[in-house]
Amino acid sequence: MEKKIPFLKGVEKFKKLKFKEYEQKFKELIEKGQHPKALFITCSDSRIHPDEITGADIGDLFIVRNIGNMVPPFKPDNEFHGVAAAIEYAVSVLKVPDIIVCGHSHCGACESLYRELPESDEIIHVKKWLEIDRDVKEIALSTVPETGRKLFELTERLNIIKQLENLLTYPGVKRRVEEGNLRLHGWYYIIERGEIQYYDPETNNFYSIV
Repeated sequence: MEKKIPFLKGVEKFKKLKFKEYEQKFKELIEKGQHPKALFITCSDSRIHPDEITGADIGDLFIVRNIGNMVPPFKPDNEFHGVAAAIEYAVSVLKVPDIIVCGHSHCGACESLYRELPESDEIIHVKKWLEIDRDVKEIALSTVPETGRKLFELTERLNIIKQLENLLTYPGVKRRVEEGNLRLHGWYYIIERGEIQYYDPETNNFYSIV
């Protein structure tokens, strides 16, 4: 039975060691509730570890993950939308002061924009999801017409900028940004170098944080 349970040893180690180390912290977060410092929107890619790359403690980040770290534009008649609900909850209920959209190098979602995905009912939601970045693809191709790493890197960065724009379509986000009590940040994580670049809207460029 044990062999069929994934990460069993890790779970045991957490309960015996890690939980004991943070037990008081967990109790405080239960008693006082969570007050995260930021909403962190990033990719589902298994190579992205938000707590590690930010040095965040337990309770610091309210995390949303999906393929391509995408933000669907605000659409009130959309019956079910987990990403939109998470954004609204973080901004209007938890009152986070910052939102970080963290894209990354070698993003499979961004590269998939330039590939013919198989005709299959098993990935219909993937195809629909990628439509969020339709105009990102067009802009990137107008600058770098040939498929390759240069095009993919441009797409990954443009994708981050697009999601920052989409965030501002949410009434709560727009209001709080205009009031000056919510800040939006675009990060580009270069996996192979352990480097994070931030987006500067004034120059429309990315610069290394450290």
